[in-house]
Amino acid sequence: MTDQRTLRERLAELPLGRQVALLSGGSFWGSEAIPELDLAAVTLTDGPHGVRRQPDGADHLGIGGSVPATCFPTASCLASSWDPELLHEVGAALGHEALAGGVGVLLGPGMNIKRHPGGGRNFEYFSEDPLLSGRLATGMIRGIQSTGVAACPKHFVANNLESYRMVSDSVVDERTLRELYLRGFEIAVREARPRTIMTAYNLVNGEYVADSHRLLQGVLRDEWGFDGLVVTDWGGINDRVAGVRAGVDLEMPSSGGAHDDAVVDAVESGDLDAETVLERVEAVARLLGESPAGPALPVDEVGHHRLARRAAAAGTVLLANDGILPLDASLDVAIIGGFAAEPRYQGAGSSQVVPTRLDDARRHLEERLTGRVRYLSGYDDVRAAAELAGDADAAVVFVGLPAIDEAEGYDRSTLALPAAHDELVTAVCAANPRTVVVLANGAPVLMPWADRPAAIVESYLGGQAAGSAIASVLVGDTEPGGRLAESFPASMVFPSEENFAGSTRQVQYREGLYVGYRFHDTAAVAARFAFGHGLSYTSFEWSEPRVDELTVRVTVTNTGDRCGSDVVQVYVHDVESTVYRPDRELAGFAKVHLGPGASADVEITLDDRSFAYYDVDEARWRTEAGAFDVVVAHSSVDVHATIRIDVDGETITTPPAGAAGPGRRRFVATVTEFEQMLGRPVPHPVPVLPFTVNTVVDELDATRLGRLARRAFLEVADRQTATLLGDDPDPVLLALGRRMIREAPLRFLVSMSGGRGSIRAFHGLTKLLSALRIAGRRG
Repeated sequence: MTDQRTLRERLAELPLGRQVALLSGGSFWGSEAIPELDLAAVTLTDGPHGVRRQPDGADHLGIGGSVPATCFPTASCLASSWDPELLHEVGAALGHEALAGGVGVLLGPGMNIKRHPGGGRNFEYFSEDPLLSGRLATGMIRGIQSTGVAACPKHFVANNLESYRMVSDSVVDERTLRELYLRGFEIAVREARPRTIMTAYNLVNGEYVADSHRLLQGVLRDEWGFDGLVVTDWGGINDRVAGVRAGVDLEMPSSGGAHDDAVVDAVESGDLDAETVLERVEAVARLLGESPAGPALPVDEVGHHRLARRAAAAGTVLLANDGILPLDASLDVAIIGGFAAEPRYQGAGSSQVVPTRLDDARRHLEERLTGRVRYLSGYDDVRAAAELAGDADAAVVFVGLPAIDEAEGYDRSTLALPAAHDELVTAVCAANPRTVVVLANGAPVLMPWADRPAAIVESYLGGQAAGSAIASVLVGDTEPGGRLAESFPASMVFPSEENFAGSTRQVQYREGLYVGYRFHDTAAVAARFAFGHGLSYTSFEWSEPRVDELTVRVTVTNTGDRCGSDVVQVYVHDVESTVYRPDRELAGFAKVHLGPGASADVEITLDDRSFAYYDVDEARWRTEAGAFDVVVAHSSVDVHATIRIDVDGETITTPPAGAAGPGRRRFVATVTEFEQMLGRPVPHPVPVLPFTVNTVVDELDATRLGRLARRAFLEVADRQTATLLGDDPDPVLLALGRRMIREAPLRFLVSMSGGRGSIRAFHGLTKLLSALRIAGRRG
């Protein structure tokens, strides 16, 4: 006889302790099963650009090995394609590989805004622009979920740096939060309907995201209609009771029941509603019930490798070209730089994938070029490299960022390339002006030599097929299809630089909306390469655009003799605004692929939100009536046409709080301006003493006993890392592991202990360690 009870009614019959246990993982990578309802556990796995499944080990840093999987290009490369349909294809491939590995939830895509180009994890995020991020994420989420696997966009929200990310407070005004940092997530949630979403480690305006009822219930569920499961980042729970109340459904990984008693006690004391717990349990059960079951189709490794190569080429950006590219295959070519033979193709950290195969550019260029080809690693012998280049018809120099320079867990200390790489480019260009520079990096770099090479190609971190993709682009078998999804600054002059790493505990977003091109174009501080920029091997002609009923129409014609793609970008500018606004903001885009002589009619539809700002006083989006410029452009600075239109809206009689924003002299708010934007005084960072369970290991140096405890924690961590890495440890992973522990709060150690630690014991330990304060400088 069929059970007619609802899912909630059946779950309500479970004892309270059992319900609470279901709100934490059953293992490092898996949920609890619910055999009472015949629901199997679901496996969750890292996967922004590849399925990192660890059947025999468990770590969240990419330290332990994982099952080989297709390593697709990282998000920064995929974003440069400006192609949501391509990201749907990649997402579907990721979903198929997850399905084949028994994975039900793929932890990605990463969606945080690139507030500062030095963010250590920027390679894992799409863009500095929320519309572009949201549209690309929508494509990937839909692709993943088309296979039955749940996507998990992350890290919600304002997780815009790596340093002390587990305790850092992002102090940001509500308008900036809404228009920049929440907007991409909003687009993805509303348009793609992800079945899960991951909370960020950090605080936002003094409240841990995992504790924030306002963000998780008020914004995510009530405003946007999210009806899926909210999961913490690994070890990212702060206060388990507050998290359940706020809207966290699943704590990961398994904490071995470390927090269960606190939740049970809260329910029994009346501090937490039993219905709230049941609601969270229902979300977990619903995810388990929706997860795919049964055998999956075998993975087409060859087909996925080809897709990875196509995606890498689509995200490759031709930054500069005097006509040397594509290369004449008959030339005498010098290939210089170790990255040509040993490619840098992905970032370090939890997203690190063991590829199914790995292409290198040197081999593929040698196979494709018919003239003489010579290779030299070059970084350690600049003189020999220059001599080789001088004896060739053309030189191709491969430079970029070593893995240790950008990784999860810490931020970049400089935007510069390694000195040896800059010296190599300068010397080779001096020896041979027909030099092509190929960059491999996950985020923008400074290029003081940018006017010297004949061509500059940004390949980003292009995944396992990056080598063959860049070779095919260089010789013209494939077009460089990318346009920058982020600005490449010419120097360190941009406002977020003044408040990036900040203190251990706090980062003030005093630049407001002036992030990336919103700063460069408004302040007339030119980027080295602008947002949206990218050249082609063919030529395009655009008709005069027109705007009808908020739809922008333009015809794009390929006037060259090669196949190619182009991106029509539409920005809006409020001619006379009551509130401060950047000079222009991306409102829509479309990518077209055209053969020689072919044309396409492009339509880009705008809506009310394209012209709106967030009114903090009225807590809603408002469009101010009046004139707006619709800017049809090749990039944020390369304008094709500007059309002025009148937009219906409201008459704003009283400017909302903080309407003036940061002053336009420096584009960084003063204390007074920032307080007006916040609507409250600037908060003080949390003091180091007294210690709490949110004290990070490094801060323990503030007392004599704390220093001893810190040393003990680090010794244990070093032993565990050494055991995982073996006799020949990767220096990047060593640094990442040690940095992770040094900057981890004590509660994180409990959450990641699998039940071997006690939060109550750590509460007592912090009181003891707070005693005997030491004088002098902290170590």
